[in-house]
Amino acid sequence: MTTLLALDTATEACSAALLHQGEVVFRSEVIPRQHAQRLLPMLEELLQERGITLAQVDALVFGRGPGAFTGVRIATGMVQGLAFASGKPVIAISNLAALAQRAWREHQAEFVAAAIDARMDEVYWGVFAQRDGVMQAVSDERVCAPEQVALPDGTACAAVSGAGTGWQYAERLAVKPAVCWPQMLPDARDLLALAMPHWLAGEVLDAADAQPIYLRDKVATPKAQR
Repeated sequence: MTTLLALDTATEACSAALLHQGEVVFRSEVIPRQHAQRLLPMLEELLQERGITLAQVDALVFGRGPGAFTGVRIATGMVQGLAFASGKPVIAISNLAALAQRAWREHQAEFVAAAIDARMDEVYWGVFAQRDGVMQAVSDERVCAPEQVALPDGTACAAVSGAGTGWQYAERLAVKPAVCWPQMLPDARDLLALAMPHWLAGEVLDAADAQPIYLRDKVATPKAQR
């Protein structure tokens, strides 16, 4: 059976999850600015809990963004280091997709507008639909002002659920969903669910090709100057 080890640090949450022999064990803590100190111990705890080593893992999975720039870099650097050391392939998963997958796992939300607070008065935005238990993107991911978000043509707001910290801007967001969970954060357990189809299809990366996705190209430039 497939063994996958997943990690995510793209938001305030730091999480890790291990799929082994069909069962998932995980760790998750909301610890802003402590991800770098806590992530590796989390991974080691999971491997020890299931009595395996990194050598027995088939692939490493990570949240590739979008999210906090430092957090996304931590996850990318960690997965690259582990992959180089172990010779394991890597699977990169969108953090917006992970939010949508969590909304499906916890609330059976089948059509989800995922939004993460991007700071600088913007949100990271993506829309996803559930197919066979796995969330699939039905729009391009983007970073924009809350007033500029949109659903795919022909989609009614009443059919949509919202997930993620970007929904703290609910009054300004152009989309008004039937329900939303503005405190929801990505979770490594959902990275596992999203990664499995990629693993089965052989869609994996070498360590050197594991790269973060920021969506915002100019990190340090004020919005008024961009």
